[in-house]
Amino acid sequence: MYATISPIAQLPSLKEECPLTHLQEYLQRPTDPANWWPAPNTQILGGRDLHRAEHGTWLGVTRQGRLACLTNFKEEEEFITGKRSRGAVVNSYLKMDPESTESSRSVANGLIQEGLNGIGGFSLLFGHLKRPSWKDNGLATGSWDGLAIVSNRSKNVEDVRWLCTRPGETHALSNTHYGDKSWPKVVAGEAMANDAIAESAKRGENKDLLLQRLLAILDHDTLPLRKVDEGWVTYTSQMKTSIFVPAIGDKKQSERLLNGSPLAGCSADIKANVDPATSGVYGTQKQSILLVDWEGKVDYFERTLFNQEAKPIPKGTADLHHEFVVEGWND
Repeated sequence: MYATISPIAQLPSLKEECPLTHLQEYLQRPTDPANWWPAPNTQILGGRDLHRAEHGTWLGVTRQGRLACLTNFKEEEEFITGKRSRGAVVNSYLKMDPESTESSRSVANGLIQEGLNGIGGFSLLFGHLKRPSWKDNGLATGSWDGLAIVSNRSKNVEDVRWLCTRPGETHALSNTHYGDKSWPKVVAGEAMANDAIAESAKRGENKDLLLQRLLAILDHDTLPLRKVDEGWVTYTSQMKTSIFVPAIGDKKQSERLLNGSPLAGCSADIKANVDPATSGVYGTQKQSILLVDWEGKVDYFERTLFNQEAKPIPKGTADLHHEFVVEGWND
């Protein structure tokens, strides 16, 4: 369902957390832009997938500092639509009682004990944003657990990976299991994010300049052109090479997209059997960056590149900023 490249970094001085994400999807899959959710979940900020009844999200954060980000990957013999929504797994964490003090380690154990079958391949990055303090050996202390990665492959709590338990870490996660360095976009995203943040800190840049550096990473397009007669499945395997994925599909699909009529010219029977939310032109639909400073101030930035009709939006004209301070940051 969701496809993201997520370098997650801790800046040694300016920032605490800095997730960057892409939503790469079929461009006509309906989504809500990032916003505060309606009652009874008004504590949650994030976009929503409107195609499935669960209205799951790929990236969300709460006023209390719970952060969750989802990536998917295809396991063998997996259908395009799983029995359970991956986005609903994210929702279950974000919808926890705002007053809950349950630790991320306990949540991870609960997810595994509940069972993660029937969802398909996925990695869930989550944790509770709090002001960390560090021991002399550089490890986190106090109530900061770091960020956990639980996947459908997690059989027990020992399989959970913990990130950002030391200052200055940078990690990348994409549509494969965490730690798979065979994907060029993972290696490049991690290195580029690390370099961009280090350079920004060295220059003493403000938040806006840092944001531009990070957006340049999300715009990094190294996808090869599709060869003549190259099959769709073969070509889509090339997406592991590029952080940004431009709108791709067959030539007629691309032309219809640019004309604003993705199904124009198709026969009635094709129109009746085509679900545009899971077919058609595919590419980077949204870009998101979440900045958190040492005082617990959050800036959730989202850039939408295509509207609900899959028409391109001029870059920057649909940008959103949401700012708030994490409740209980110093607790």
